[in-house]
Amino acid sequence: MHGASRRRLLQGGSYATTLLCLVTLNFAIPRLMPGDPLAALQVGSSTTFVADPALRDDLSRYYGLDRSVAEQYRSYLVGLVGGDLGRSITYNRPALDLVRERLPWTLLLVGTSMVLAGGVGVLGGIQSGWRRRTSSDAGRLTLLMSAQHVPPFVLATVALLVFGGRLRWVPLSGARTPFAELGAMGQVADIAHHLVLPVSVLALGLVADHYLLMRGAMVAELGSDHLILGRAKGLSDRRLKYRYAARNALLPVVTLTGLEVGLAVTGTVFVETVFAYPGLGRLVFEAVRAHDYPVLQACFLVLTLLVVTANAAVDLLYRRLDPRTA
Repeated sequence: MHGASRRRLLQGGSYATTLLCLVTLNFAIPRLMPGDPLAALQVGSSTTFVADPALRDDLSRYYGLDRSVAEQYRSYLVGLVGGDLGRSITYNRPALDLVRERLPWTLLLVGTSMVLAGGVGVLGGIQSGWRRRTSSDAGRLTLLMSAQHVPPFVLATVALLVFGGRLRWVPLSGARTPFAELGAMGQVADIAHHLVLPVSVLALGLVADHYLLMRGAMVAELGSDHLILGRAKGLSDRRLKYRYAARNALLPVVTLTGLEVGLAVTGTVFVETVFAYPGLGRLVFEAVRAHDYPVLQACFLVLTLLVVTANAAVDLLYRRLDPRTA
């Protein structure tokens, strides 16, 4: 077996092992929380309150909560293989159906945010690295590093109060205007209007990492031999900047993109909750409050697969951009 083939086999095995560990964690984490899914059924103020203890016992048996943890884990794995992620205790619907309804909205939010953060961060990093130690470079650096350390829920709350509440530039909540009779283009514009603020908040938390890494990589490229040779040949600054320096400096940013998928997924829980955006992040928040094990397991599993898939795709892209790593 060739060395490259052996490395690919080992990488495939590592991804499979990682996935198995994450699946186990998906099962364990909800059960480590204090309380249980039936706790809400015993709270008189809850909308799902069940007064009859016998009925609560029946519900416990129906959802398999009366079994041991080992039996629940075995049932979870068997259902997972068969595509059954369980039934929501709160909504009394298959958890997979809930995930299917919410996933497209989260993919739209995360995908748009990462494209925006990557584009702004990379372009800003190229300019700052090429024109380092200028006043504009210092201003961008200060602004982005300050925004990076603001918690997402604080940034989302302030943005909502200012741009949604006081200025009324954007809707306060949701992903579309309810009961609005719009054509195809009108629906697209309406969804985009609702998306502006959540995307901006989520992207602002991600753009600083792209910017700082790209700026540092560009500075490291400035004294390289190929740039010195290019200047000796009389090549234009634009060509040296984008075709030579930026192209080589982009490789670390590709790796960062895969890592930031996890940060973006985590940020959606706060952003979607503040903006009442109907994605997986808000569903996770609702499921945590209700201790809805099946929904939490389904959400964690899908988000885990999203992060692992993104990292695998970035790994393949990196090897194509830099054949020395193949």
